[in-house]
Amino acid sequence: MINRIKKTSLVYLSILLCCFTLCACGDSATDETPKSTEKGSRNNTSVVLVPEATGTAVHSCDSATVDVSNISEGYIMADYHGTSSKVKLQITGPDGVTYTYNLHGGYETFPVTAGNGTYTIGVFENISETKYSTALSFTADAGITNEFGPYLYPNQYVDFNDSSLPVSKAVELAYTANTDLEVVENVYNYIIDHFTYDYDKAKSVVSGYLPVVDDVYRANTGICFDYAALMTGMLRSQGVPCKLVVGYAGSAYHAW
Repeated sequence: MINRIKKTSLVYLSILLCCFTLCACGDSATDETPKSTEKGSRNNTSVVLVPEATGTAVHSCDSATVDVSNISEGYIMADYHGTSSKVKLQITGPDGVTYTYNLHGGYETFPVTAGNGTYTIGVFENISETKYSTALSFTADAGITNEFGPYLYPNQYVDFNDSSLPVSKAVELAYTANTDLEVVENVYNYIIDHFTYDYDKAKSVVSGYLPVVDDVYRANTGICFDYAALMTGMLRSQGVPCKLVVGYAGSAYHAW
């Protein structure tokens, strides 16, 4: 599996470009994929990594636990078990960039994407309106041994497992592929052929929304976040590192 993952580094930029194009809010294309029914030379067996809170390196308080046991793999796990209805997790990497997530209770997985160095991690509970108090704050040193880990493991934004419907579909779509790039092409074309943009959902979606990839897969429609999470999960399940990015495109909140 390690050799297979290393080969994907050559296609990483192309994957990001494909995700960027995919999430443009346009109509679907007409090309059908895959174009061949013959088995490709590439192994299309799914590779679904499973994040774990192993408990060997844990920081906790009365209301929250953060497990950094596998930070070298490119992820941490956080469990909020307090009473606040609004809770934030912040991860600031050695590059100074801060990522903020909502916590919902139970262990959730979050990527660490700034490479080796010291990360500052905090859990914050809402006390009124936009004011938060610090429930837990600490630093953790990361020596990343799996540089592709943040882009292969499932996490809060890209949540899938070996029973997820899109994972099975990715196996089917990768059947004819000879290379990772052909997997990217097949998955990309499948989504733009079979999924439409949900303008009503885009108007009504609320802050904190998270895609459920099986629901998106069944519905054959969604917003940019849905498209991006679906494609990212399908590619990761085929051992192809893929980064999902959320942020602003001009004044519009968007996902690639």
